[in-house]
Amino acid sequence: MPASDAPVTGASARSAGPARPSQLDPAIAARLRRTPDGLVAAVVRAHDSGEVLMVAWMDDEALHRTLTSGRATYWSRSRGEYWVKGATSGHHQYVRSVALDCDGDALLVSVEQVGAACHTGHRTCFFTELPVSSPGVTP
Repeated sequence: MPASDAPVTGASARSAGPARPSQLDPAIAARLRRTPDGLVAAVVRAHDSGEVLMVAWMDDEALHRTLTSGRATYWSRSRGEYWVKGATSGHHQYVRSVALDCDGDALLVSVEQVGAACHTGHRTCFFTELPVSSPGVTP
């Protein structure tokens, strides 16, 4: 079943469970620790290299769609709707694996990235290096 780009409206925030209706396996849903608005952070990396590409947000239904379609699907906090990575940009993410961290509050999504992962056109969203000072440590 392909993931839909159709927006979901009328979402309410809850911390105990999903904020929007979902078909996610209840056993998986029970392991998630969500933000107050029902979201879990999704760290996305390149399957082949391990390079971190981006961070996005998933609710239960976005995770369900990702797991069942093989296409990375996220919840857009700014637009208040689901989005399938690449549906408009052509920069697709084909899911190879998804892992839940030990606390249940983050997902590691390994993808085959086609094109840029970042909306700016960069391969990764992490292209701005910040200076780090470590007193007493020499390179």
